Amino acid sequence: MKICVLGAGALGSSIGGTLAEGGQDVYLINQRADHVNAINTKGLILRDGTNDRAVRVNAQTNCEGIGAVDLVIVLVKSFHTRNAIENASSIIGEDTLVMSLQNGLGNEETIAEVIGNDRVIGGKTYVGGVLLGPGHVIAGTKGKITFIGEMNGEKTKRIQRVADILTKCGLLTEVSSNTTGMIWDKLLINVATGALCGITKLPYGDLYQIPEIRDCAFEAILEGINVAKANGIILSTEDPEDIWLKAAAGLPYEFKTSMLQSLEKGQKTEIDYINGAIVRWGEKSNVATPVNKALVANVKGIETWVEKYINS
Repeated sequence: MKICVLGAGALGSSIGGTLAEGGQDVYLINQRADHVNAINTKGLILRDGTNDRAVRVNAQTNCEGIGAVDLVIVLVKSFHTRNAIENASSIIGEDTLVMSLQNGLGNEETIAEVIGNDRVIGGKTYVGGVLLGPGHVIAGTKGKITFIGEMNGEKTKRIQRVADILTKCGLLTEVSSNTTGMIWDKLLINVATGALCGITKLPYGDLYQIPEIRDCAFEAILEGINVAKANGIILSTEDPEDIWLKAAAGLPYEFKTSMLQSLEKGQKTEIDYINGAIVRWGEKSNVATPVNKALVANVKGIETWVEKYINS
């Protein structure tokens, strides 16, 4: 397949590099020229454990000259989704599928508003990635599953083909008939650790050693479960501990959530689309979400501190 990854940061590079290594025609789109130049010069360096390997893959800062592709994988920050899809019009042909593997809620709806419902597919992945430097990422792919599905839950030939190709390349992928549920499953994974990692600045190895953090995560997850149930959403599990453990399964000690990575770079986080989404849906459903409200407040406070006192 000809595949384009929009937003090829840590996770996008990890996924795109694995697909390129598996023989697919992959294009990585990232606005950082140093990251793109490093990939085009030395190859994408994927670290697995203590071993580094170079993968040849195409990298660009925009979609110019690529032409229509078979599959677009969207991994930009949620607040950039609309702009990214509008700027990618030249690669979206009549038969192109556009799949969001982003964090948070509402991305699929935003994509559909731009290109229509028929070409949008949903997904969630437990694959991880950490950017070590330009063109160099930790690829957390081993043992990490990805779920994809048509937005209406139908199991079509096209969705099965995508799953088969991803699996063949080393990204274990299954087709789901409960796309909305799987998006919420991933949301709760992010609720479990995203904000807490960002607030404490701790990588997973340290984060998971502190009982008080674990207890806070459980409360945030439980609020999300209650909101999902109030809206008739079927989750794969309603056990906070199961979700907490899934969030870290197979990831290295030094793994950092995207929320912490954003704060460390002085960038805006996706807090409004993760814990903030739980709060908004809770308000509409009359379900209390005090822990998630507190997590949102803390992350927004750190964002303001970074912008006002660090970036200025």
